[in-house]
Amino acid sequence: MIKLLRFLNPYRSLLVLVLVLAIGQTAANLYLPNLMSDIVNNGIAKFDTNYIWRTGRIMVLVAIGGTLCAVVGIYYSSQVATGMVKAIRARIFNKVQGFSLHEFDTVSTASLITRTTNDTTQVQQVMVMILNMLITAPITLVVGIILALNQDVGLSWILVVMMPVLVAIIIVLLIKAIPLFTAMQAKLDKLNLILDENLTGVRVVRAFNREKHEEQRFDEANRDVTDIAIRVNQMIASMMPVMMLMINLSSVAIIWFGSLRVDAGKLQMGAMFAFLQYATQILFALLMVALMFIMIPRAEASATRINEVLEMEPEIRDPEEPRQATQQRGYVEFQDVTFSYLGAEQPALSNISFSASPGKVTAIIGGTGSGKSTLVNLIPRFYDVDSGKILVDGVETREMSQEQLRAKIGFVPQKAVLFTGSVNDNLRYGKEDASEDELRHAAEVAQANEFITKMPEGFDSMISQGGTNVSGGQMQRLSIARALVRKPEIYVFDDTFSALDFKTDAKLRAALKGETRESTVLIVAQRVSTVIDADQIIVLEQGRVAGIGTHRELMKTCDVYSGIVSSQLSATEIAEETA
Repeated sequence: MIKLLRFLNPYRSLLVLVLVLAIGQTAANLYLPNLMSDIVNNGIAKFDTNYIWRTGRIMVLVAIGGTLCAVVGIYYSSQVATGMVKAIRARIFNKVQGFSLHEFDTVSTASLITRTTNDTTQVQQVMVMILNMLITAPITLVVGIILALNQDVGLSWILVVMMPVLVAIIIVLLIKAIPLFTAMQAKLDKLNLILDENLTGVRVVRAFNREKHEEQRFDEANRDVTDIAIRVNQMIASMMPVMMLMINLSSVAIIWFGSLRVDAGKLQMGAMFAFLQYATQILFALLMVALMFIMIPRAEASATRINEVLEMEPEIRDPEEPRQATQQRGYVEFQDVTFSYLGAEQPALSNISFSASPGKVTAIIGGTGSGKSTLVNLIPRFYDVDSGKILVDGVETREMSQEQLRAKIGFVPQKAVLFTGSVNDNLRYGKEDASEDELRHAAEVAQANEFITKMPEGFDSMISQGGTNVSGGQMQRLSIARALVRKPEIYVFDDTFSALDFKTDAKLRAALKGETRESTVLIVAQRVSTVIDADQIIVLEQGRVAGIGTHRELMKTCDVYSGIVSSQLSATEIAEETA
């Protein structure tokens, strides 16, 4: 929690104001019992009406001043707390933007959402409470005890008895509550994970009639969160009546024993009522401190989770002095590259070496799990290699800044992703200042113009969340158009054409030839028809290169490739392609 206090730096002047207002509020509250004592002792006892009115007016002014201090203090403390949490949320989001895929594998998406929303809300609530009570409660405790003893030392034994009992209750509640707060946040992570999986995979759930199963999973996670929340709230709720009982018993004891002292002439009536007011304020301050100390552990658990994200160092970082690639444009070279996923028993890629140059198409083909997508994910440096080098334009990717490297690449992922907004907004995602002509040209090359013009508002038509109002093939074509708008040096198509029919696939690849004449093109594909015309085909098997060459060369030299071809094409088609 203390580490997050650095986000309060921009609000130092407001914090000083909140401190002054808190002191003013506390001073007003502590001064009122003294004025009341004066009225009882000097006004009522002496039947001095003028003194009562004069002192009463002062009491009203003090009460109004204390109320104004409290209201303004709460207003500004809320501003400080919400501003601080706003900065924390922004910092988390910016930090996550710099994470590599490895960090996303370490901290789940559901957990990151919980930490950005629920955890920051817990910190905000406690910060408001701290700013409102951290000043007033200790001052009230210390000064209140001094003023109470100033009124009458003989009744002080009541406070000596009650305060340790209240402190003991607080300690017991803290010991029981702290583990529950940490467990509650972990349960919330699980609940969010199940919810995210269910909403994202709703089509699969319905296709397999697993609605009941998902409902049971959610109910179990929801029940876990509910059970912990109930236990925590029961403890907090039980504290209030116990504390109020102690405060009321204190009041009864003060009135009872104070009356005996008044009757014996050892105490004035006004002093007894002032002592009663001070005792009530002291015990209520202790109650507020108890509430604060019960809320702090939950905020501490949330703050720890937030700090885990903020202190997590991305695996992939820019070099201190990035190198600029100036002599070449669009060249990609793998030099004996080996890569393993975290915790994997075997490397996903082993000893991969090849080069790709502008104006040529390099296709990557292989069976499922052979490492095709992993290979192209290494080019934009989504992961760092274990050994070997990847050169782009003659410079190793680890020696370039990520921004510079990725500016050279137009990446179309295996799973097409569209964002909420218009078609224009999605196409401009690759180039913010793209003109209307550039957008339409890219859409035409990607074979997307046909369905875009049929949409109600054309290029201004809205794409819903996740692109649910367009088909899979349309999403793929829009993703391709988004990369084309960028006009990069290197195009990476990760199994991009799988959702297209053969006719559209052929038209798109023919249009791409003219568009990518001066760029390097890497295509990951499952279909032989997609890669058959490539200038270079890389065949992968279990993370290793099984063959490199053209279609005709590989048919003669690579059994893996010829097996893939024979499984997809008939003997007549194979003969025609190799003729």
